[in-house]
Amino acid sequence: MNQDLSILHMVLNASLVVQLVMLLLVVISVSSWAAIFRKLFSLKKVKAINDDFEREFWSGTSLNDLFAAATKNAHGTGPMERIFASGMREYQKLREKRITDANQLMEGARRAMRASFQREMDVVEIHLSFLATVGSVSPYVGLFGTVWGIMHSFTGLASLQTVTLATVAPGIAEALVSTAIGLFAAIPAVVAYNRFARDIDRIAIRLETFIEEFSNILQRNVGAQSASGK
Repeated sequence: MNQDLSILHMVLNASLVVQLVMLLLVVISVSSWAAIFRKLFSLKKVKAINDDFEREFWSGTSLNDLFAAATKNAHGTGPMERIFASGMREYQKLREKRITDANQLMEGARRAMRASFQREMDVVEIHLSFLATVGSVSPYVGLFGTVWGIMHSFTGLASLQTVTLATVAPGIAEALVSTAIGLFAAIPAVVAYNRFARDIDRIAIRLETFIEEFSNILQRNVGAQSASGK
């Protein structure tokens, strides 16, 4: 018996439930790839903007000029610049209130930067949980379609008195396509999740390092102003 075992033929001749599972997995796969490309470009943009600001920060530009630029162009700033602006804003507010205690000034600026850091990391991690869900759930969705397809195949063979491999193979092959599509959706999502998680960890470490370095600069400024009696 000659059977057409092409992928298209197996998909078109699968049961309705299996076809719906396949359609769901295709939609998930397309959404996953869209999320992967969005995250890839967004992380590259974050890194480039952070590089530009850090280069400007260490170029010798005054803190007040950097803060004025960050405030003026708030929509075009990156995570590092927004963290810097949060710290400077809180520091200046406390100075305007005539607070001269170094610990209180530094604690206020540090809290503001930490809060901004958490907000920035929430934005950077968008779509990461979606990729993790796709990577963990898709194989099981595909397996459900496979199990259902095999059950449907064997139910159709129950009325036959003679069952051969040629009669069983097409139904099982149609069902296994569901698992294959599930793996096709899951594998890129898992690989991308691991890559992006590593990149986001590097961004987080870099931002935390900047917070510490900027805190040291503010600490020196507070000490210099206290020594001058201002």
